[in-house]
Amino acid sequence: MRKEIIRTEKAPTAVGPYSQAVRVGKFVFTAGQLGLVPGTKEFAGPDVESQTRQALENLRAILEAAGSSLRHVVKTTIFLQDLGEFARVNAVYGEYFPEEPPARSTVQVAALPLGARVEIEAIAVVPDEAEG
Repeated sequence: MRKEIIRTEKAPTAVGPYSQAVRVGKFVFTAGQLGLVPGTKEFAGPDVESQTRQALENLRAILEAAGSSLRHVVKTTIFLQDLGEFARVNAVYGEYFPEEPPARSTVQVAALPLGARVEIEAIAVVPDEAEG
């Protein structure tokens, strides 16, 4: 199978030597997304809720560039700088996955790039044309 590199200006550029996402066949594997506003190196806000919301918007843009969507996410991993903020992240996350949420892992890490409070990565499928 061919590996396709996914890029979009609707999400932040990579802060290192990696791709925003890679599509292989019907699967899309995203890089972890921070709550950075596209086109800047600025966070959407200082709080975990605004960073979570922006990270999910960044994921949405990348998935759409790959021909998928949040609706087709099958697995996410959330990295939190402070697991004590889990409930706050969960509240925002639930707005994006209100029905049939994907499988998920959440872990606390010692630090995140650029001092972020949250990072989220996803694996999604690309639907057949008929599925939309």
